[in-house]
Amino acid sequence: MDSIAQRITALGVVPVIKLNHPQRDAVPLAQALIAGGLPVAEVTFRAAGAADAIAAMVQAYPDMLVGAGTVLTETQVDSALAAGAQFIVTPGLDAQLVQYCQKKGIAIFPGCTTPSDYHTAHRLGLEVLKFFPAEQSGGLAKIKAMSAPFPMFRIMPTGGISLKNLREYLSCPAICACGGSYMVTSELIDGQKWAEITELCKASVDLVKVVRSHG
Repeated sequence: MDSIAQRITALGVVPVIKLNHPQRDAVPLAQALIAGGLPVAEVTFRAAGAADAIAAMVQAYPDMLVGAGTVLTETQVDSALAAGAQFIVTPGLDAQLVQYCQKKGIAIFPGCTTPSDYHTAHRLGLEVLKFFPAEQSGGLAKIKAMSAPFPMFRIMPTGGISLKNLREYLSCPAICACGGSYMVTSELIDGQKWAEITELCKASVDLVKVVRSHG
């Protein structure tokens, strides 16, 4: 497992962020995440200005782990890299995009939910996969079933994860971390409710500690 995957595993939770006002909100949001004990962000390219948001976070907090999510093209990879992104997350498995990232030397976690996805990912030499959309694709039961023929992978489920089921997911040995937007909803970010975001992050970190202390 590479150093980026190790850092994500150590944190246990990755906030998945869509910023509608990147210039206004990127830096205070990063500050709120760090204050809550989650110095990590997956900034999705679903919103315009994602690269600007990544650059602002990295510049303000160089030690923070910032990556790009919902990446679909090589152009977006280049944009994310230029902004200082340290990892790439894709919604599906695109072998060409994976190889492009590998050539560029940046960690990539592609969305995989089927045996064919996993098999292709194994051929590509990947170790950590995003399982997306997690709840809608069979959830924890499917992740456990898939880990039987593919025990070499560590899984990062994203989609439908909340404080209600975070502990259950993290209790599964195949899972290294969970992606979630429950602590960074549009309502919270657009409303600039930084203190609430920090508290949700703290609650997430506490759950990670509880699960791993019993592991």
